Amino acid sequence: MGEHNIIYNVTIKVDKDVEQEWCQWMKEKHIPDVISTGCFMECRFNKVLFFDDEEGAMYTAQYLSENMSKLQEYQGTHALILQKKHQDKYKDQYVAFRSVMEVIEKYN
Repeated sequence: MGEHNIIYNVTIKVDKDVEQEWCQWMKEKHIPDVISTGCFMECRFNKVLFFDDEEGAMYTAQYLSENMSKLQEYQGTHALILQKKHQDKYKDQYVAFRSVMEVIEKYN
């Protein structure tokens, strides 16, 4: 049995006043840039529902990687550059939390 897939999950709370512009930028620029690194097979971009906060909305970007070494390649080679672009564009308008998960089993 081979290595399990890895999910690199980024949870982002973004200020409501830039939410729509940020969503477009994520869909049209940031997520395609992350996928184009070749370290991930796909991304699911989600809005967290029933998140009660007057200041912001909550989203997750879940990047599926073939294995841990692909994620480590992303973190070692690409992550800082892409995270800096996000920071430079939306400074003080978001908070991000990152987690890494191992896919144990898939059900369809």
